[in-house]
Order: sequence, then C-alpha cells, then structure tokens
Amino acid sequence: MKTDKELLIKGIKHIAYTIALMFSAPVVLYQAFKNEGHAFFWPVVVVGFVLAILAIGMGFYSIKLMMDALFSKGNK
Repeated sequence: MKTDKELLIKGIKHIAYTIALMFSAPVVLYQAFKNEGHAFFWPVVVVGFVLAILAIGMGFYSIKLMMDALFSKGNK
C-alpha cells in the first residue's frame, strides 16, 4: 500500500480552502445579523449560508481525497 503523494497534496490544498470557508461563513453571517435593518440583509444572509454549505461539502470532499490518497489500492 503506497501513498499517492499528488492526491495527498491536492487533499491538503482542499483542507486549506475548507478552513478558509469555515472561518469566512460565520463572519459573513455575523455581519449580516448585526445589520438586520440594512437593505442588503437578505443577500448577505444567503451568501453566508451558501459559504457554510460549501464549507461542509468541501470538508467531506477533502477528507475523501486524503483517504483515497492514503488507502487507495489501485495502481497508476
């Protein structure tokens, strides 16, 4: 069983994107709920929720990439 280093690096890059999304989504949602009377309240809330959903999806995808890199049985 050999580690696919290219796929592992790709997984680590995706984890970095996931961490960025995990921090940006709550910040955007906090700013939206802090300014509820503003005209752009709903668009900012929607963007915050989309960022949160993307963070969850990217988290699962990056973990899948890393598991495939570490435990893949296929040969190149």
